[in-house]
Amino acid sequence: MKVLLIKDVKSLGSAGEVKEVKPGYGQNFLIKKGFAKPATPEIIAEHEAEIKRKAEEEAAEIARLKELAEKLDKIEIIITKKIGQNGHLFGAVTKEEIAQALQEQHGIEIDKKHITDKTAIKTVGEHDVDLKLGHGIHAKLHVDIQGE
Repeated sequence: MKVLLIKDVKSLGSAGEVKEVKPGYGQNFLIKKGFAKPATPEIIAEHEAEIKRKAEEEAAEIARLKELAEKLDKIEIIITKKIGQNGHLFGAVTKEEIAQALQEQHGIEIDKKHITDKTAIKTVGEHDVDLKLGHGIHAKLHVDIQGE
């Protein structure tokens, strides 16, 4: 009996492979538990169409992220914070403030989790912030911190 594996099966193979198995094992375990489907021509064609659709979606997502990265590389946002007597900021500029300023000033919505700078911005001046957009695509955002 031939089956198309839907999920990885430790002793048999990984998802997407067509395997020849004994009828009892295929019917009573693999298909019943949802690990596989019978390898009919229709099911194999559906599976290949699904793989192709996912690849096209991923290519479109990567193109969109590259376009966004190019846009972000050219953008500068300005954040105004209060300054203490010693010339330092009260607190640090948070990732949430950067994401909110980007939304307000340029209409680009980005999740604060995509901002990957490990050091907090605590000084007035110009800073470059690294953004990790996904699929290995990074962008630099220019942030200008001004004091009140």
